[in-house]
Amino acid sequence: MVLIFDKAAQGLADPSLRRFVSPAKNEDILQASTIPGCYNGTDKEVHRMKKEVRTVVYDDELHIEAYRFEGIVQPFPNHFHEYYVIGFMEDGERVLSCKNQEYTIKRGNVLLFNPGDNHACVQNDGGTLDYRGFNITKEVMLDLAEEVTGNRDLPGFSQNVIFDEEVACYLRPLHELVMKGSNEFGKEENLLFLISLLIQQYGQPFENCIPECREEIEKACAFMEQHYAERIYLDQVCRCAGLSKSTLLRAFTGSKGVTPYSYLENIRIGKAKKLLEQGVPPVEAALQTGFSDQSQFTNYFNRFIGLAPGIYRDIFRDTGEMPHER
Repeated sequence: MVLIFDKAAQGLADPSLRRFVSPAKNEDILQASTIPGCYNGTDKEVHRMKKEVRTVVYDDELHIEAYRFEGIVQPFPNHFHEYYVIGFMEDGERVLSCKNQEYTIKRGNVLLFNPGDNHACVQNDGGTLDYRGFNITKEVMLDLAEEVTGNRDLPGFSQNVIFDEEVACYLRPLHELVMKGSNEFGKEENLLFLISLLIQQYGQPFENCIPECREEIEKACAFMEQHYAERIYLDQVCRCAGLSKSTLLRAFTGSKGVTPYSYLENIRIGKAKKLLEQGVPPVEAALQTGFSDQSQFTNYFNRFIGLAPGIYRDIFRDTGEMPHER
């Protein structure tokens, strides 16, 4: 595998944010070493032969992750995140399923996912996905919401898919500033304007975005969150919830939008992300979060996150601050 390193850092203002480019086939998982704060991998799909680029930057001033996907054909299965996602469709067309509703998302659409919003997407036009977005933890969103509203309450987005040119006018320049490693305060200014506009136009109390759940379902969730590192059987979850298998599966899926096993997968991936951010090797992260082996872990992580575990870990290596720490 050939690595090309640009000493000029592709014009990045922060020399610690540098770019590695490596040719690889689409079915390969890029395992090249990366530098703190930034990953940029490219590969080509065997049949379509379209260039694929995935770039991720963690901004340790704003404490947010910025993603840039170009030429992507990978579908993403039904899943959810523990953090907020604010995304922008640069190009391509996909069918998005979110909270039991289906959308056709196209160029110019803004995506707003609250923590816990289950969603899945697949390419719909025979082309590829070009996407940019931010991942913002609940802790950081609390600080931002307090700054722009004066109240330390988590906001909830009332819509998942919008078309709003004013929002895009803040989102896209902010994303470019983060990708370039800008140290100017205009970066923070854009973020505050963006969050202020989103809360004003699409905000509601976060509790309103959480569907009502029966006590039995919450017991099942608590059991899986407590025992995610172990091998869990459906019988155990049912006994804890006090429901039959068929009743649990039907009620859980209707309430959470994902099956119990998919919920468990998401918990494990979320816990593994935090371990990787702390520098834990992927093989250890896999064992500590209930995956049978590193191969299974890598497969699930790439499906849900779009990156190999080792690549994700290296984004935070030696940055001196984890994304969930302030």
